[in-house]
Amino acid sequence: MTKPEEIAKQLLTNHAAMRTPVSVKLLAKALGARISVQPFDGDDVSGMLFRDGAKLIIGVNATHAETRQRFTIAHEIGHLVLHPGRPIILDRVVRVNLRDSLSGMATDREEIEANQFAASLLMPRDLVVGHVEKMLKTGHRLSEDDLVTNLAKVFEVSSQAMEYRLTNLGILPTR
Repeated sequence: MTKPEEIAKQLLTNHAAMRTPVSVKLLAKALGARISVQPFDGDDVSGMLFRDGAKLIIGVNATHAETRQRFTIAHEIGHLVLHPGRPIILDRVVRVNLRDSLSGMATDREEIEANQFAASLLMPRDLVVGHVEKMLKTGHRLSEDDLVTNLAKVFEVSSQAMEYRLTNLGILPTR
């Protein structure tokens, strides 16, 4: 388990939030952050974290899909708990895939960690595995695509985010 995953799990445990779908808005509020959902100039900016003493604001691009907004909030919470000290963090649209060429080279450690944290917060390992086991026990034969789609709905994340998470957890093979 990575450090971002451990910290996400601890945050979920500390706030009794280990259930689906994880309420990232309530977690942000519990950490003292206010969420501001506004349209941003350009579609490539997904979110930002503003810190000014005790004032914490997570900005989210209102033009993005709800699942994207949830990931953005989780990503910014990741910056908040993992990367103290930087007053403003502006994020471009980020990829959930933790195994792309950029992350493999670890060229931007903070973004990689924030993505790992967000995936772990929204799709906690134990809950994902539990849901997969429950679905398998029903005896229904599900295709990989059906598994991804069904779990994405349960966790209120995009199918792409769920597919990456299932792959990173070793539940689905690398494509």
